[in-house]
Amino acid sequence: MKYIESMREGEKVSDIYLCKHRISAVTKNGKAYESVILQDKTGTVDGKIWDPNSQGIGEFDALDYVDVVADIISFNGALQLNIKRIRKVSDEEYNPADYLPVSAKNIDSMFEELKKYIDSVQNQYFRKLLNMFFSDDAEFIRVFKAHSAAKSVHHSFVGGLLEHTLSVTKLCDYYAKSYTVLNRDLLITSAIFHDIGKVRELAAFPINDYTDDGQLLGHIMIGAEMISEKIAKIEDFPKKQASELKHCILAHHGELEYGSPKKPSLAEALALNLADNTDAKLETMTEIISSSSQDDSQWIGYNRFFESNIRKTSK
Repeated sequence: MKYIESMREGEKVSDIYLCKHRISAVTKNGKAYESVILQDKTGTVDGKIWDPNSQGIGEFDALDYVDVVADIISFNGALQLNIKRIRKVSDEEYNPADYLPVSAKNIDSMFEELKKYIDSVQNQYFRKLLNMFFSDDAEFIRVFKAHSAAKSVHHSFVGGLLEHTLSVTKLCDYYAKSYTVLNRDLLITSAIFHDIGKVRELAAFPINDYTDDGQLLGHIMIGAEMISEKIAKIEDFPKKQASELKHCILAHHGELEYGSPKKPSLAEALALNLADNTDAKLETMTEIISSSSQDDSQWIGYNRFFESNIRKTSK
């Protein structure tokens, strides 16, 4: 199979991809065409069907797996497929594992490592709450392990939510060892819970797009609600500790303009925000550099997320 990350301008491609998105459009001259986004586990690529009524263009919809024959061109600095033929394929013609981006790390091993952090929490109420999600709820565990941490930007792959959560938890564990002002049990619990709302904010793969609740509420609000629902089932859960935990969740983006309903008022909420921001930004930079690994140029170009021109470090 020719993976998207290995495509080069001037080549031809004849292979099967997941059609993640499809829309009909019209050029400035009034000519109809189709625009598609094709995906495999290495990334996505834009494609155009300039003659939708030609004999080689079969019936297909978004989220279908399609056999594509196309020329690889460059448009505005990005690769694009000029699609000549396309058809929907049968289930026997493809392996889904080739088309969904997956964490490079072992998902089961990461989950077991996360559970060790849960076991290290001394507060009985926090540990009970964590186990209600990560030990007792098989469906939540299944979804959490397979979910992404974002639609795009960082950790947007199967296992991404788990990988991000574990990284943030590790950073928070380091903070707790280094700064005695921090309540470790509260910080570790907050780190593990901080993004659980994403299992409802984003649809599962291959869609990996915002749900209605994701658009209307967002993962911070959803996560706080999920935690509140479980806390209500734990007898005598201390109200102050419940409020502190939910505050950390609500404030973990740090600023109101970044989607946090509250700014950090607790040291643990500040530490969680710093850990979350650190992992998200370094993973984003990692993915930017990795996606240009085949390019010999050190300068990658302007990135809107960092609002800076990105350059690879000298070897």
